[in-house]
Amino acid sequence: MGDKKSKFKLNLLDEPKSSSLLSLIDVDRAISELRQGRSVAIRGANGKALIAHASEGLNQEIFQKLTQFSDGTPSLAITARRAAVLGLNQSKGKIVTLTTDPPLTAETAIAIANPLVDLNLQQISISSRIAQFFDSENAAITLTKLARLLPSALTAPLNSHEPLDLGDWSLRHKIALVNAGDIFQYERAATESLYIASDARVPLAAAENTRVVAFRPHDGGIEHLAIIIGSPDPKKPVLTRIHSECFTGDILGSLRCDCGEQLRGAITKISARGSGILLYLAQEGRGIGLVNKLRAYSLQDFGFDTVDSNEQLGFEADERFFFPAARMLQLLGYKRINLMTNNPKKILGLEACGVQVVTRVAHKFASNKHNEKYLRTKAQRGDHLI
Repeated sequence: MGDKKSKFKLNLLDEPKSSSLLSLIDVDRAISELRQGRSVAIRGANGKALIAHASEGLNQEIFQKLTQFSDGTPSLAITARRAAVLGLNQSKGKIVTLTTDPPLTAETAIAIANPLVDLNLQQISISSRIAQFFDSENAAITLTKLARLLPSALTAPLNSHEPLDLGDWSLRHKIALVNAGDIFQYERAATESLYIASDARVPLAAAENTRVVAFRPHDGGIEHLAIIIGSPDPKKPVLTRIHSECFTGDILGSLRCDCGEQLRGAITKISARGSGILLYLAQEGRGIGLVNKLRAYSLQDFGFDTVDSNEQLGFEADERFFFPAARMLQLLGYKRINLMTNNPKKILGLEACGVQVVTRVAHKFASNKHNEKYLRTKAQRGDHLI
């Protein structure tokens, strides 16, 4: 496997950087502002800016405030996935911006963004356009995803009837300003800055000879863990499992998935083999976050499978990327691995990041009545080898 050249391409490799030095801190602040229900200003490559507010937490007062800063009526940015399930048939591009007649309200914007809110589209006339790949609307949606919110934002261009010093404007109105290029590059830049923050011996019930190594980016953002069992030889392919965190499965023992079994089974199998590594990535819900995963569960109770429920929310079936895993292995000194996985896309993703996957080691567990559909969807729509 490691000798084959992969056609897989990381999403973030070719995206534009801002004209100034990349600032992870500016993006961190913008993420925090969105999560706290505040607006942010996003400066595009052309120097112009728009003001954006996540659809979550939107109310009419905030809506009116955005209108005051704008040249016109705010529009709603959603993903092409969400547009498709709404029947808007926008198949090209990543982001679609919407205006409505009657004009958008906070209530309408929330209903369009959230499939769990009742929406009668027959009473609304919707006009849409496909946003450019790297424009500020696209950056706004990327920012909502980084914030683990629904991928939808109310956006409005800042007034352009007079020249604006955006830095001064940001300070006067106490609205965070961030460059679109920094948003697009954030995940990759944060991953490149990962360093080993701590390393401790942690005996486990199934593997007493275990160390846990914590990785942290320089901006103090999302941390990942490596569970190192025994003493893997860096000169040989190391048995490796890459596990995305799953609070419901790993901690609560949820029967809706097989994550808990995969986690504990991997530790047991690695211990039985003598040594290996489990990388525990902070990518809950295949990268959409715990709250959105619970929303997807609610949709599944209405009959949607795991892929369709993600798309109903406006996400891709899988929002993860595997550069953090590659960086962690690099910092630990391992280049070749025998990967415990049933997911061929995980192999492609790792090889695209420079990790040589020597062999695939199957990692299957029996189903139960609660996760049969979940596992069937993995096989039929996710190409998992189960």
